[in-house]
Amino acid sequence: MPPDASSDAPLIAFETVSKVYGPVVAVDAVSRSIAAGSFVALVGASGSGKSTLLKMVNALEAPSEGRVMFEGEDVTALDPPTLRRRIGYVFQGIGLFPHMSVAENIAIGPRLGGESLTRARIAELLELVELEADLAARMPDELSGGQRQRVGVARALANDPHLLLMDEPFGALDPITRDALGERVRALHERLGLTTVMVTHDMAEALLLADRVLVMDAGCIVADETPGGLLAGKGGEIAQGLVAVPRAQAEKLAAMER
Repeated sequence: MPPDASSDAPLIAFETVSKVYGPVVAVDAVSRSIAAGSFVALVGASGSGKSTLLKMVNALEAPSEGRVMFEGEDVTALDPPTLRRRIGYVFQGIGLFPHMSVAENIAIGPRLGGESLTRARIAELLELVELEADLAARMPDELSGGQRQRVGVARALANDPHLLLMDEPFGALDPITRDALGERVRALHERLGLTTVMVTHDMAEALLLADRVLVMDAGCIVADETPGGLLAGKGGEIAQGLVAVPRAQAEKLAAMER
């Protein structure tokens, strides 16, 4: 079960975390904590460091300096398979195994941990992402892009994770599918009591889905605000530059209706 969201201890803590690749500083001395039950969006331009910061949470990248703490433990000191069974991970490329059925793809995480999922559990996971149970027998190439991404979310939920990490999960989808899947993920966040951290370059998506928005630039967090705060003009110049895009689009659409 996910940890108690009423606990004072943060679920995730970045303690002066940096990541350096040769002369490039991808993440620069980030210190932040994320409470259990939060839905946090990491927003920024390409190369701002947001995906690198996310990958350090489930030890896909190791910090050059500092520590990433998850449920009070340094992630680099944990056995990676054990850590990743507590963390669901969804990314833009989906990464379904083409030679495995939908059911086999969903069950891969528990299977690697020595567990097997029943047909009923797989059907339940498909229902959570609004897919029919009979899709379990299909191969990934028989599905649409939106269906494949929903299977990716179901797979991330198969281990009953405490934390859901999402790295540009909807970037390759058409706008209608993207909006519907975003709403479903937000509903699952509430229903399952998850803590969710989502990387996106789309500020409108962050404002609509998240409770808290961290804006990154050049490896640093330059704004940490609620969506309401950002819409009220808070967060500084870089954050407001990102907010200006969906705001201008909304104003243009409103003008067309007059």
